Amino acid sequence: MMKNIVKITTCIMLTFSLGAQVYAVEGGNPKKGKHLYKKECKACHSKGDSGGEITPMSKTMSQWDRFFKNDQHKVKPEVFEQLSEKERLDIQQFLYDHAADSDQPQTCG
Repeated sequence: MMKNIVKITTCIMLTFSLGAQVYAVEGGNPKKGKHLYKKECKACHSKGDSGGEITPMSKTMSQWDRFFKNDQHKVKPEVFEQLSEKERLDIQQFLYDHAADSDQPQTCG
């Protein structure tokens, strides 16, 4: 009985863990996102620029999710307004895939 409870609990925890990651970003193209990030974001978010340096590793995966879901670039909302929903999703996917706690953290060199 106890073994079954442990197995069920483990399966539920694993499902929620994987489900949260799949839910986080779905449908974005990280290659397009990297190109868009360099084109749209690096102009203000490079070392010494007005927005301060921001790279994918500047945040964790969940922090990037919150940024795209809640914050949506509140400092300069027009930045997000000029992008299509698909473009924002592509950028989010790139940032998420290479966040500080991802399997492949990276800057945007």
